[in-house]
Amino acid sequence: MAVTINDIAKEAGVSRATVSRVLNDSGYVKDETRQKVLKAIKELNYTPSAIARSLSTSKTNTIGVIVPEINNPFFGEIIKGISQIADEHNLNIILCDTDENMEKELKALKLLKEQRIQGIIITPTSAETEFNSEYLRTLENFGIPIILVDGHVKYANFSGVFVDHIKGAYEGTEALIKAGHRKIAIITGRMNSRPAKDRLIGYKKALKIYNIPINDEYIFHGDYQHEKAYEATKKILKMKDKPTAIFVSSNIMILGCIKAFREEKIHIPNDMAIIGFDKLEVLNIIGMNISFINGPTIELGRTGMKMLIDSLKNKKSREIRRITLLPDIVLKGSEKYIEK
Repeated sequence: MAVTINDIAKEAGVSRATVSRVLNDSGYVKDETRQKVLKAIKELNYTPSAIARSLSTSKTNTIGVIVPEINNPFFGEIIKGISQIADEHNLNIILCDTDENMEKELKALKLLKEQRIQGIIITPTSAETEFNSEYLRTLENFGIPIILVDGHVKYANFSGVFVDHIKGAYEGTEALIKAGHRKIAIITGRMNSRPAKDRLIGYKKALKIYNIPINDEYIFHGDYQHEKAYEATKKILKMKDKPTAIFVSSNIMILGCIKAFREEKIHIPNDMAIIGFDKLEVLNIIGMNISFINGPTIELGRTGMKMLIDSLKNKKSREIRRITLLPDIVLKGSEKYIEK
């Protein structure tokens, strides 16, 4: 039989209200009385219900985390960073995956609101260019801190932590140029997202600074998934004046490129050079040395969680804070230019 507050009160010889004050750390209780209650809790092996506690305090010791692609290692690393800081502050996490679907995201937001969470860390879907009045109204009327992680919401202004995608794409393209490439293609991400737009800007900026004409035929639009990257790579390999290198705007899309390379018996970097954005650990496991832009993924999660905790501690402050983290580049040889 489950131990109740009544059982603890009886064991300690105090009222239910006193036990409740000790459990919720609210109101004054004599130290001697508190010790009696704590002793009774220990002896009866009582575990307080988080749900019951939330009903009495109107909140839980829980935060919500919403990501668009839980199967993407990029978001796995972000979640890891969030968890590290959450654990340090004894906070629990409810994780929601939206599959890049705004309706699923809206459903997740409503679910989290029902759970009486303290705050939300969210990487929004491509809401920057899509407008949904119900979605925006739900976010703005939440009444708890919301922290964005590497994603933007159109017509809204929230605190958040972001990656300098322009810098990352610039440095990736520059590395290919410095290796000797002049014909460089790009496979972009989904173009209704800010990171994809910024990465294309960075790519074009590098070409412009190094006086290389921008060839629109070398710009292929992907969607962060490997299928479209595979199709784009197939097209690239069939071009009459094909590029000698490809800048790939996400880690998952690299897999699509590699699949196409293998089918066409293309060797990296002898036949085609390549650089990706964000690391993909599986490539290291199978021994493929692919150069990549190293986004600070774990630090994104850690910083976002720290910002949320700061917001919880300073509830009266409405200051919007935006932190930008810088990526770096890891060159492993796949960017080299092999003269034919």
